[in-house]
Amino acid sequence: MPPNSNDTSTGVLFESDVDVGLTKDLTNLRTTDGSKLELVWLNIVLFVILHVSSVYGVWLLFTEATWTTVLLFAPALVITILGVSGGAHRLWAHRTFKANTPLKLIFLFLNTLAFQDAVYYWARDHRVHHKYTETDADPYNSQRGWFFAHIGWLCCRKHPEVVEKGKQIDLSDLEADPLVMFQKKYYLWLMPVICFVLPTALPMYLWGESLNTSWHVMALLRWCVSLNLIWMVNSSAHMFGMKPYDKNICPVDQGFLISFHVGEGYHNYHHVFPWDYKSAELGPCSQDATTKFIDFFAYLGWAYDLKSVSLDMVRQRALRTGDGSHPVWGWGDKDQKSEDIGDTTITHQRKEA
Repeated sequence: MPPNSNDTSTGVLFESDVDVGLTKDLTNLRTTDGSKLELVWLNIVLFVILHVSSVYGVWLLFTEATWTTVLLFAPALVITILGVSGGAHRLWAHRTFKANTPLKLIFLFLNTLAFQDAVYYWARDHRVHHKYTETDADPYNSQRGWFFAHIGWLCCRKHPEVVEKGKQIDLSDLEADPLVMFQKKYYLWLMPVICFVLPTALPMYLWGESLNTSWHVMALLRWCVSLNLIWMVNSSAHMFGMKPYDKNICPVDQGFLISFHVGEGYHNYHHVFPWDYKSAELGPCSQDATTKFIDFFAYLGWAYDLKSVSLDMVRQRALRTGDGSHPVWGWGDKDQKSEDIGDTTITHQRKEA
């Protein structure tokens, strides 16, 4: 929380806040109680089947797939990631920009294509992650190890602290969005059709791909790769990299993810400035596909009130708390500092009706 603040309500921003629900200061709680995990064997079996099938999909991609499938696999992977990176993450979890109804529908479609749970639940867990990073209240607590933060958290029951803190996070903005609530209500009907049936059927009917290749490449392999790239933000991007903006937190700027342009590799930056719609500052790799996608729709007027951080604020923060590895000098949460709000640049603003 901001210094000298008496506001004890939870928000979505700072992992350095003093927690009111736990008995310890959050800065001293970057660990786990070591409690035994209760495994969910159905999830484990399904993930094993998915990854084995995806290995077969890789073989099919290089041996039997048509050239159209080979050429369209990467774009299909990118638009799948956009549904999480741009939609569930930047738009709904952090409210870094606003979108009109057509753009929301696009993001909801892509988010369902990505099959990482409905936006409502994804955003809830991600807000808890930011609020209680590296504690037992963090759904993907990296203090339990790389494997747990990557996929293990989905193979076991949630820690009681995750459930408790999830109930305290403010989700009123999501509950007031009828499109988000529609997806939540009908997710189990929409997801199989959008994530699996369409990616299998369209290649068969549009360019004559075989059922076997369409299913294993465009459905399963596409989904599996997108899952692992995004999971790496929870695992590798909390362990291996630099901390140009805050050396006192675990999230890092992760070079491997930055090079893939998936949009979330500047994770130390993101945890310091989670309201920036770019999720990155400057540099040749910061203009990722997600940012370009949002910028394009801002040009059309479909995305608006884009929030970003001034270079002066970035410089001051890097000098104050960074680890010295900073390469260049370049919303709405109740816990956001007033000086941060005042220094934030909002472009493509639209007057409310």
